[in-house]
Amino acid sequence: MTAETHLQGVEISAAQFFEIWHHYDSDGNGYMDGKELQNFIQELQQARKKAGLDLTPEMKAFVDQYGKATDGKIGIVELAQILPTEENFLLFFRCQQLKSSEDFMQTWRKYDSDHSGFIDSEELKSFLKDLLQKANKQIEDSKLTEYTEIMVRLFKGIFHQNCIYLLLLDGLLPVQENFLIKFQGVKMCAKEFNKAFEMYDQDGNGYIDENELDALLKDLCEKNKKELDINNLATYKKSIMALSDGGKLYRAELALILCAEEN
Repeated sequence: MTAETHLQGVEISAAQFFEIWHHYDSDGNGYMDGKELQNFIQELQQARKKAGLDLTPEMKAFVDQYGKATDGKIGIVELAQILPTEENFLLFFRCQQLKSSEDFMQTWRKYDSDHSGFIDSEELKSFLKDLLQKANKQIEDSKLTEYTEIMVRLFKGIFHQNCIYLLLLDGLLPVQENFLIKFQGVKMCAKEFNKAFEMYDQDGNGYIDENELDALLKDLCEKNKKELDINNLATYKKSIMALSDGGKLYRAELALILCAEEN
């Protein structure tokens, strides 16, 4: 069955959902945007019509919002809110009680103990299980295994040395606190980032603390006035500090937010 055929269904399985996502996110960047998004909208409308089904209210609102938006972009969790999917674990974190990025990072850090920004693919299942427990959601081990395997297939080819990159999981975070996407418009190249990190890590201890982060953010706001508002400095700081470990922002973790290249 093709991805377009799956769109005709009244309800699709988790595996079918991920097949749809993988089909339309053709460049594998973790979003549907531009031509990808327009193709999805067009084929969604055609598939539902072919199956004799109207668009659901969620689908109609989505089409109204993105149908003519050339700069539109959606993530995997936004898609999960549109398509009629059987039990979809991607929504557990948004709809249950994973209320902050801090909850997410506490769980992530349990596995990423070396602050590398990666966890082994074998650890993904345990990570998801712990995260679901934080969201007060219990699922059968067979379902958890299925979801884990689907995610591995989804991200196959963009793993880093057989590891899961933290940025691949940004869709699990509450949108309003998603520190992994807040700074997309101001990311630096690796050379610029390393130079900036060394400048603000004034004591050379390998991490930036809150005071050093204040100085970095003020300079970022001055250099990127169109994307960042200095009046929102406290909000930016809170977002980034969600990534810290006991108030310490290590180079590799801060790079996830501010560096345009993989580190």
